[in-house]
Amino acid sequence: MSEDAPGTEAWKAHTSAFDRVRSAAGTVSHPRSASSIADEAHVAENTARDHLERLVDLNVLLTTGRDGTTLYAPDPLHTRMETIRDLLESHDQDDLIERKADLQERIEGWRETYGIDSPNELRALASDTATARETRELRETANDWELCRYRLSLVEDAIKNYGAYSRPDRASA
Repeated sequence: MSEDAPGTEAWKAHTSAFDRVRSAAGTVSHPRSASSIADEAHVAENTARDHLERLVDLNVLLTTGRDGTTLYAPDPLHTRMETIRDLLESHDQDDLIERKADLQERIEGWRETYGIDSPNELRALASDTATARETRELRETANDWELCRYRLSLVEDAIKNYGAYSRPDRASA
């Protein structure tokens, strides 16, 4: 077994196996096996599998299968609602409206700069550039644009449902 990364022993000492599995499984960008998640969470595979199944039951993770292996990935609906909850806990309604304006301003800036209406159109422009630097810059901007649109949708959802989603003591803020 290879040496653990710095901080691993402290993580193991101060974080439960369940929380380490949840952390490892909740941040994957593509579905992964229980074995892979167990390695990252520093737990036995059986322990990881038990915790992963519990997270599936709680609708935190989704499962898929490939070649007879169960793979785990974050449930996008759970992730979205958790992010909206974080927004509501850290911002009042006026702050959310200001964040919305900031995000809209960034998107409007890209539309004006490039004379297009979407990240996909920007990717099409990237396919017809003269230099590698231009291609990378347009691709990165398209990725930023998509992320900005997603964040805007979260903020708009939080604003639209502010009263319903907020804790009762925050609804009057």
